[in-house]
Amino acid sequence: MKVDFSAVVIGVSAGGFQALHTLLPLFPKAFPSPVIVVQHRMAGEDDFFIDSLNNKSRLTVKEAEEKEEIRPGTAYIAPGGYHLLVEKDHTFSLSVDEPVCYARPSIDVLFETAARVYGSHLVGIILTGANSDGSNGIKTIKQGSGLTIAQDPETAEVNLMPLSAIATHCIDFILPLEEIPSFLTNLVEDTHDNS
Repeated sequence: MKVDFSAVVIGVSAGGFQALHTLLPLFPKAFPSPVIVVQHRMAGEDDFFIDSLNNKSRLTVKEAEEKEEIRPGTAYIAPGGYHLLVEKDHTFSLSVDEPVCYARPSIDVLFETAARVYGSHLVGIILTGANSDGSNGIKTIKQGSGLTIAQDPETAEVNLMPLSAIATHCIDFILPLEEIPSFLTNLVEDTHDNS
């Protein structure tokens, strides 16, 4: 299987602190796509979460900023209290529009805007969480021929969000958390080896 993707978007909620501290350090430093994450966070949270992830990861982990150019080799985390949107010129914008699925940042907002920009070159991943945020976004990614992954609910600290995503029938792969980075890395390497 060959997949050439330009970006990876990840949605995570309850249980996300531990999940991201497991997941992001497993990505190689040379991973060729940006990784864009919505973790449900409150406005005004301190930098401990981002700093801790950055210290443990080979990717650069940082909070996404307004009008920032999206670059490979970086994991971007949505700032608390703001929706994170991907724009056509491959920059971010931040919004304080109404919460979606009771959340701001909303996974659906990121996934839907990223799907419009990257189309079939997008990978969408749903991890642990306690609501259905991300399920509509997964459908949008699938409609655009992107690749979709859900964390195996049995490995999720809170399984409601991956179960909701799986229930859309738009998930291509269900994987244990620890296997997702190597799975994506192998897809990239297969693509580049055969191009």
